[in-house]
Amino acid sequence: MSQLTLYSAQNATEPQWQSEDPSAIAAKLADFGLSFRQWPVATLSEQASAEQILTHYQSEIRQLQAEAGYQTADVVSLNAEHPDKAALRQKFLAEHTHAEDEVRFFVRGRGLFCFHLQNQVLQLLCTQGDLINVPAGTLHWFDMGSAPAFTAIRLFTDPSGWVAQFSGSPIAGQFPLLD
Repeated sequence: MSQLTLYSAQNATEPQWQSEDPSAIAAKLADFGLSFRQWPVATLSEQASAEQILTHYQSEIRQLQAEAGYQTADVVSLNAEHPDKAALRQKFLAEHTHAEDEVRFFVRGRGLFCFHLQNQVLQLLCTQGDLINVPAGTLHWFDMGSAPAFTAIRLFTDPSGWVAQFSGSPIAGQFPLLD
């Protein structure tokens, strides 16, 4: 189940606000310039290929491309057996920004997006069916947990894909992570 938790950037132990209601989550994130919505969940095999996933969500992807000019879409999938899971987790856990929007739709599994905005930290647990759009320049980090298990569709404006500019801030290490 999706969940949004807000903290003061100076206090990682006492949440200021929390909700599992998708409408409340979308409204609160909109206050910070972030977009959250949910797409209908497909019944796809865990062995579905990237091509099958993209084909199934073709109309939703085309709609996003028309709305925001995204040029490419791909599928990323990580599981607990991935040989580089620990290194990838550490890379994503460092606070960073992107020169373009980071758009993710969770086909299955979960991931924790954390945002450092307006002296607050927002933690959004994304689960199957969640679509998040992190605007370009937004300070954030991502946790896939120590045993990742997710598949997500990614949309890009720049065909070169995911490029991060790391802030060097240690803030990400001060807040709760996935187990």
